[in-house]
Amino acid sequence: MGVRIVVNGSEVVHGYPHLDTARAAITALYRRLSPDGMTQYATSVPPADVTFGDLDDLHLGAQRVAHALVQHLRLPEARMIVSFREMDHAASVELTAGPEYFIELNDRFRTHRRDIGAALAHEITHVLLHRLGLEFPGARDNEILTDTVTTYLGAGWLLLDAFREDELTSQKLGYLTPEEFGYVLAKRALAFGEDPSPWFTSPQAYRAYTAGRARALRDGQQPPLVAAGWSGRHRYAKERRYARERRGAPAAGVPYAFERGRGDDLRVSFPCPTCHQRVRVPVRGRVRARCALCRTILECDT
Repeated sequence: MGVRIVVNGSEVVHGYPHLDTARAAITALYRRLSPDGMTQYATSVPPADVTFGDLDDLHLGAQRVAHALVQHLRLPEARMIVSFREMDHAASVELTAGPEYFIELNDRFRTHRRDIGAALAHEITHVLLHRLGLEFPGARDNEILTDTVTTYLGAGWLLLDAFREDELTSQKLGYLTPEEFGYVLAKRALAFGEDPSPWFTSPQAYRAYTAGRARALRDGQQPPLVAAGWSGRHRYAKERRYARERRGAPAAGVPYAFERGRGDDLRVSFPCPTCHQRVRVPVRGRVRARCALCRTILECDT
């Protein structure tokens, strides 16, 4: 298992190519931990616990940051042994039954110490997912799961802050794009009422966060939620009329779907804006629904 690193000479991908997988990862995390379990991670790892100073001893500092992340992710007090070597990835971890875990970091971090916490956060989350028995099929989707869980559980702001880009140089850690990291971080911020923006030291990371936050806010502004805008409501009304007249499924690109329930009653299903579990409610005007997975109360106009 290794966190990906993109440095000078490689193009940093932008946008939302992995958004469906990231959303599925959030759903899987809620299913595995439960809403009560998620509240244990309501506070992110603070910058003071994972800051790596230029004067810190390389190995002792890496051990200190690793220990802070183990505590934040509520792992047993397993010993993380951190070493450095030349490698293609930013880092890798050996997943065993414990009680010791061996993490290798790219030699690059000997001189780029401010990003050691980001690399360790990803690898230690691999340990957490291993213990939880949570994984996705395929190496790439599993790495996206790891990035998403790292971020949603309060340590992934480090990964986004490791993104830096200018005319001559670039660096990004992880498999999510900067905007996708921003999106997942914003979903977490909305769920737990936390503002991570003061922690960014990278201007590019902050811009990616604001872009991702705008995308995350749109999840809560889709029909049949009452916060939907006029154009979305207008399109929803047309699709609802077609469904009542049995004129086919909604057009591609809309998040909701209509279906027939008992007694031929019309129902609409849509993703919960918090956990993305599908929610089904009857089509009968104003309805208050509760997501069965994350327990979010949803005000709907069906």
